[in-house]
Amino acid sequence: MSRIGKAPIEIPAGVTVKIDGNKVTVKGPKGELTQEIHSDINVKVEDNHIIVTRPTDDREHRAQHGLYRALIHNMVVGVSTGYRKEMELVGVGYRATSQGQVLELALGFSHAIFIKLPPEVKVEAKTERNKNPLIILESDNKQLLGQVCAKIRSLRKPEPYKGKGIKFVGEIIRRKSGKSAGAK
Repeated sequence: MSRIGKAPIEIPAGVTVKIDGNKVTVKGPKGELTQEIHSDINVKVEDNHIIVTRPTDDREHRAQHGLYRALIHNMVVGVSTGYRKEMELVGVGYRATSQGQVLELALGFSHAIFIKLPPEVKVEAKTERNKNPLIILESDNKQLLGQVCAKIRSLRKPEPYKGKGIKFVGEIIRRKSGKSAGAK
């Protein structure tokens, strides 16, 4: 069996799980999420645990077993504690401001960039003196949060020479030496 797939998912207090055919709905204090499950994969709730099983050891069933267990686990964690990502803007003149669900970015282009975020994602922009601006994103949906972060990062990826761009807090950028290092 899949090592990830066979691990039961513990349901924390305040979280309810409803299984309706091949649709799993998880409801908690942070929100409600729904996931369609492949018809071959079985999901059941037994004494405060969610158990995901597969019918055979086919390659496809093994792959889906771990996948759907991980997706359901991400939903349970999302509605109980939520997910949070912090992004840092590294570069002279790089700024971020947020008004409601609109994020305004100044990234060294001739114009400001406005991004309208989905209502499930909460955004906050922090700017402190002598520190890089921060963008803090929170959501109960891990997939959506990752997709939004990837979209923001794609606007100005960190470059390897000076390290300028949008990066995650704690991320280490592999640096290259400039042309002076190779000349002799």
